[in-house]
Amino acid sequence: MATTGTGLRERKKRAMRQQLSDTAARLFVEHGFDAVRVADVGEACGVSEKTVFNYFPSKEALLLDRLEATADALRTHLSNLGLPPVTAMLTVLDQEREGLVAGLAADADQDRALAQYQKFGDLIRTTPSLRAYRSDTADRFVDIAAEVLATRTGLRPEDPEPQIAAATLLGLWRVQFRALRTHLRPGHPLPDAIDAVTQEVHRAAQLVEQGLATWPSGHAAERLICDAPSRRESGEV
Repeated sequence: MATTGTGLRERKKRAMRQQLSDTAARLFVEHGFDAVRVADVGEACGVSEKTVFNYFPSKEALLLDRLEATADALRTHLSNLGLPPVTAMLTVLDQEREGLVAGLAADADQDRALAQYQKFGDLIRTTPSLRAYRSDTADRFVDIAAEVLATRTGLRPEDPEPQIAAATLLGLWRVQFRALRTHLRPGHPLPDAIDAVTQEVHRAAQLVEQGLATWPSGHAAERLICDAPSRRESGEV
């Protein structure tokens, strides 16, 4: 009985979090980010401003909360020793596209959904605090990727190899973000747009794949981790 109660509470929390984020996105797109207060979002959802901040640390997080799923996906897939880093990153990006497509396809009016998506992107680009939040989030993604890649190889996150590998892999995330902005627009069929985005991401991935092809994975990574102490003592790392 207690387990059932706990599960119900968690579902209610997730539902409220989703409602707050969706409502904030709608209000911000309609009226502008600066014109809408956090209290306005809470009022539209029937809760207090304090309750909104219990779910989200900042006003910016209300709109860009979905980025947290990317952080979780980076940890999950980049830590998989069976996947080369580029393949792992492409898996993360595939999941992002699939989630976006599912949301857009749920609207019977595709052009309306795509127009709203464009307005959402325009809002981020034209609001300094949202641009800064997204930039800070991208930097945090690089830190997360560097930590995971360092663990795979027995290096330190601040070592140059995981740092440059992480920055390069997250460059693919930026490519996808910009490609979505370019191709997802009213009057352009959604499947064609997503195909174009996928092609651009894979073109970019080809440029970095060769450079990261020798990055240790699987048993090679395990050997590096085992050898790391002696390599540090010899000054190799």
